[in-house]
Amino acid sequence: MEEVHGGAFGTHTNGHDLARKILRAGYYWIKMESNCYQYVKRCMKCQMYADNIHMEPSTLHNLTSLWPFSMWGLDMISPIEPKPSNGHRFILAAINYFTKWVEAASYTNVTKSLVTKFIKRDIICRYDLPAHIIIDNGTNLNNKMMTELCEQFKIKHHNSTPYRSKMNRVVEAANKNIKKIHDMLPYVLHGYRTLVRMSTGATPYSFVYGTEVVLPVEVKIPSLRVLAEGEVDEFEWVQSRLDQLNLIEEKRLTAIYHG
Repeated sequence: MEEVHGGAFGTHTNGHDLARKILRAGYYWIKMESNCYQYVKRCMKCQMYADNIHMEPSTLHNLTSLWPFSMWGLDMISPIEPKPSNGHRFILAAINYFTKWVEAASYTNVTKSLVTKFIKRDIICRYDLPAHIIIDNGTNLNNKMMTELCEQFKIKHHNSTPYRSKMNRVVEAANKNIKKIHDMLPYVLHGYRTLVRMSTGATPYSFVYGTEVVLPVEVKIPSLRVLAEGEVDEFEWVQSRLDQLNLIEEKRLTAIYHG
């Protein structure tokens, strides 16, 4: 519990999500979930920095994407206070509406050219040409360079207006997690990508790679799948990995009907 909750790549998640993450790693014991709840309640960092919620959550109505990487939401988190040691007070974040996969990078300042570079490098070159990009009305995100980029690659450009803020709620939900630990951004992204999202019933990592991530704790205390993987030869391992990738489309189709 200690390692998964707050160790390497630990995200200080709630008790239920902590239990699910431990279970997916291949560990189980009686009263595991209740133990996780109690452990989180006693976690000093969670007590100090966790959100205090005093009202019932509202129902989310997200825009949906029919295929992975076809629709992205783009937003800027700023300013980060207190100012971090590297001077990066702005975080540019993009989330894929289908897989809920998040890409983010921190900067000292977010310029128009930097935004278009981020889209080319972190979205187009890594995944695919998106069909849709949804952004807010900020001038550094919504400008002539962005329009020209979308025209060049035949991307449909949508604005999230102040009167319809729910339109980009998926991005805002991700930003809420990202902005908490800006100095540990790669670890925050890893934690977010490996948690089950309620809207899909699966982790973003599994939608992208076809398998669940191997957590650091599984190496320290070998889980069943780590032990089993060490017993198979290279050909069997490659065949198993190919099977996982071939079945990834079924996972993605299931996610469409889950929401």
